[in-house]
Amino acid sequence: MNTRRLPAFLDAFAELVAHTSEEACILAEGATLLHALVAHDDWLPPVFGQSSPNSYRQYLLFADPDSRFVVVSFVWQPGQSTPIHDHTVWGLIGLLRGSERNQPFSRDTGGRLHSLGESILRPGEVGAVSPRIGDLHRVANAGTEDAVSIHVYGGDIGRVERHTFDPASGRARSFVSGYSPVPTG
Repeated sequence: MNTRRLPAFLDAFAELVAHTSEEACILAEGATLLHALVAHDDWLPPVFGQSSPNSYRQYLLFADPDSRFVVVSFVWQPGQSTPIHDHTVWGLIGLLRGSERNQPFSRDTGGRLHSLGESILRPGEVGAVSPRIGDLHRVANAGTEDAVSIHVYGGDIGRVERHTFDPASGRARSFVSGYSPVPTG
């Protein structure tokens, strides 16, 4: 296991957010950094890649002490998906293994949701979300094996109040996701 990749990524990302708060710059330069991290599947400790048959897992890998960003691993078994949800902060998603289906949505003036299609994220690829560029989506494991993605958010996503959306009415419901407990043994 390469124990240098994650610390090097964290140092580079901390340097990035120390020098700019401009979202477009963070998303562009941060995507390059995240791509370099997820291009190699030799660094994530196995415990942070463990799935559960009950639900996808959201493991906290790092929380910046100055609250500028967090890094999280998401682990999905085949068939698992999120509800339609938002983030309220910028985010980068890099796929480490497996494949994920991303289905973005828009809201019309009446609050109804409209699918904007879908895309498949494959290992090494990086996507972005934010209220500025598009923040509503549903994510699912798109394959027949576990999928692991690495997310970087511009806030403590486990503590941020966000929303899920009813697919039929578009009605929002607040939630705070928290983090999955790290498996032991």
